[in-house]
Amino acid sequence: MNTRAHPQAYRVPFRLEREPALNVYRIINAGDEPVHGLTLTLHGAGLMRASIPSLLPPKHALEVTVMGHDLPRNTILVVRWFRPDGVEYLWRVSF
Repeated sequence: MNTRAHPQAYRVPFRLEREPALNVYRIINAGDEPVHGLTLTLHGAGLMRASIPSLLPPKHALEVTVMGHDLPRNTILVVRWFRPDGVEYLWRVSF
């Protein structure tokens, strides 16, 4: 029997709000710590302005406009960030 305690999984700190009629997507830091070097990358047929690395404190949001035909089938958004300890994370968002 393994009695070692397993560390609790790190929960993605973001909440995504969608306004597809306006092509606006809001990424909210719903966590308790700031995220550093936050960047968004779009893969597929959609279009979005390039994002520069930024700091997103808790309860703050980053808004992005994504346009394209049939985004759910043709495009994914990858959110990349660093926790305060320097560990990098990626989160894939489907439309």
